[in-house]
Amino acid sequence: MIIRERFAPSPTGLLHLGHAYSALTAYDCAMQGGGEFLLRIEDIDQTRCKTEFENAIFDDLAWLGITWETPVMRQSERTNAYQNAIQSLWDRGLLYACDCTRKDIAIASAPQEDGEQILGPDGIIYPGTCRNKPRREIPNNAALRLDMARAIETLTKTYFTFNEIGIGPNQETGSIRFDANELINKIGDIVLARKDIATSYHLAVVIDDHAQNITHVTRGYDLFDATKIHILLQNLLGLHTPIYRHHKLIRDENGKRLAKRYDAMAIQSYRHKGFSPAMLRALFDTNA
Repeated sequence: MIIRERFAPSPTGLLHLGHAYSALTAYDCAMQGGGEFLLRIEDIDQTRCKTEFENAIFDDLAWLGITWETPVMRQSERTNAYQNAIQSLWDRGLLYACDCTRKDIAIASAPQEDGEQILGPDGIIYPGTCRNKPRREIPNNAALRLDMARAIETLTKTYFTFNEIGIGPNQETGSIRFDANELINKIGDIVLARKDIATSYHLAVVIDDHAQNITHVTRGYDLFDATKIHILLQNLLGLHTPIYRHHKLIRDENGKRLAKRYDAMAIQSYRHKGFSPAMLRALFDTNA
């Protein structure tokens, strides 16, 4: 098997130290295994993506010493692939339209007295308000949600496994086994397409990883729970399951995970301060 790793940033801001750590980890593992490293630009949200940020991604990765296969895949050029998957799931009765606002969901999901609001990988777990509304053709003015319980019922098995060669937030590693039924209450009916965007991260990532024949997925362990969603979607759509390598998160001086709004932690900031790629790598060894 030829190892095929990838790095898939969104051009919505400057890359920070966490991105550098993830990209270098994936690149190093690919090169050490005699494999290939691919770059994918996740620019499906055209309202937030900017050309200057995409150019900065290329510059920062090249400065780090990373090279990649060409051509570069862009999500904005793959709308048909996502729409085909959406249509397939809709035709199978596994999707439903949802016109709830975030405020609607927050109110409907408000905890009872002495209770706690349940959060999943995408935030507040959807209470299923629109689940039983009549279904006709796919609407273009509403989000499309996966009917999680119905989707699981269509599968020939409910227990799934994936190979974790990194480590999860609770030290999970090795062969990870989970019951898909747990996703009903812990994750809920996730959005797979929005009215203003052709797809969601969850759907696009599994379709793109399959299209690029990605064998190993390297990413932060904040996405460990989302991996279970991806395993489910892979099985629903007949896609292959890569090997996963989740890793620690690079944090700021206060222990908070990095975000693109923290320009002080941007790779460009370190470049302007005179750091070398080797010096940047040294920071990762000291980051808990």
